[in-house]
Amino acid sequence: MPLSQKLFAIVTSLCVLFFIIEMVRRKKLREEYSVLWLGTSMVMLVLVIKYDWLVWLTGVIGAALPTTTLFLGSIIFLILLSVQFSIKLSKLTDQVKNLAQENALLRADIESSEMISK
Repeated sequence: MPLSQKLFAIVTSLCVLFFIIEMVRRKKLREEYSVLWLGTSMVMLVLVIKYDWLVWLTGVIGAALPTTTLFLGSIIFLILLSVQFSIKLSKLTDQVKNLAQENALLRADIESSEMISK
């Protein structure tokens, strides 16, 4: 890997790493979402520094070029991100349903107590 590409990849990986840490520190990103981002940036950093590992991984999966392996890795990352958001969305949907039901029950209790007091 040419030095300019290596430096660009290292700087990009470190920028992502520090950006995610800063977002968590400022409470703009929750810790539960940061794990996948931090893990990905660390894997990127390691594969750039240890380029031989990327070449070996490329051979293991049978890809033609290391860039193909990185592209596959980015697709896997996006799939994992989608699954993480789907899980969170499912939990939030259940919470909204439960809150709506509790709200309806409380409203019915209030209306029945108002009817009794009249």
